[in-house]
Amino acid sequence: MTRKDISVLLLFVLLCAVVAVASPQFLSVANLQNVARLVGTYGIFSIGVGIVIITGGIDLSVGSICALLGILLSMMLVEWQWPAAVALPAVVVLGGTLGAGHGLLVTRLRLPPFIVTLCGLLLYRGAARYIAADSTKGFGSTAGFEWARALASGSVAGVPMPFVALCLVAVAAWVLLHRSVYGRHLFAIGHNEEAARYSGVRTTTVVAWAYVISGALAALSGIIIAFYTNSISPASHGNFYELYAIAAAVVGGCSLRGGEGSVLGIVIGAALLQVLRNLVNLLDIPGSLDFAVMGAVILIGAIADQLVGSDRRAEGR
Repeated sequence: MTRKDISVLLLFVLLCAVVAVASPQFLSVANLQNVARLVGTYGIFSIGVGIVIITGGIDLSVGSICALLGILLSMMLVEWQWPAAVALPAVVVLGGTLGAGHGLLVTRLRLPPFIVTLCGLLLYRGAARYIAADSTKGFGSTAGFEWARALASGSVAGVPMPFVALCLVAVAAWVLLHRSVYGRHLFAIGHNEEAARYSGVRTTTVVAWAYVISGALAALSGIIIAFYTNSISPASHGNFYELYAIAAAVVGGCSLRGGEGSVLGIVIGAALLQVLRNLVNLLDIPGSLDFAVMGAVILIGAIADQLVGSDRRAEGR
């Protein structure tokens, strides 16, 4: 655990204590389960976005990917009568494929990640609305694929399945980032892509796979969210998810310059943001302040990153 991780963890514990004092309802079993469900759901795609940020890139398309794949999942299961055992992997593969497209545009055509994923945000949202004819999709009674809903939105011993899924994804991502050659190459590219290339790192492949992982994790989150809400509106489903992911990564210690971050930090950052949102709900504060909180968090993180980066550059001189 790094110093950044410890700092974020202490901040999270302090925030939980403050929220518990401000509203005793925070510690109720039902509320904690709801928070854990949201942390799991948002944490999964935040890990994917965090991995991209470590490379020095950005992914703004996760919300629209969730909307498009949620619509397609509903149509696969309800209208096209696909077996759930086929539809679920197909959605994850499709998410990874969309991510691969981003990665190829960024690495082969050298397009800015911001532009590529911003275009993805718009394209996938428009495609979702067109495919669904701007109508809301759902799963009805889930007859024939009840096990899929239970797997995505049920619970195990009182622990919501999205949180269990987050733990599994986090462990796999931790091994990938912090205990593998790929992870070392990922951080090296984030620090200095040109130096990494001269050192023999296949930078285009490493970066492209980061976007594939982000797309696949966005698809996994999209499945969980779709079953949980049982209603996918193509115009609004997944709106601003990319902001939550970026904020979670920034709060969790990922540098917007690239080259820094940890899976544990991203998970704690996602949890901290959901506790903040929970505080807003428990104290009956207008929900519109959610966006103000996200903006403030990203701004503070960017300022802190700039100050720390300036100090390090000064030390280097």
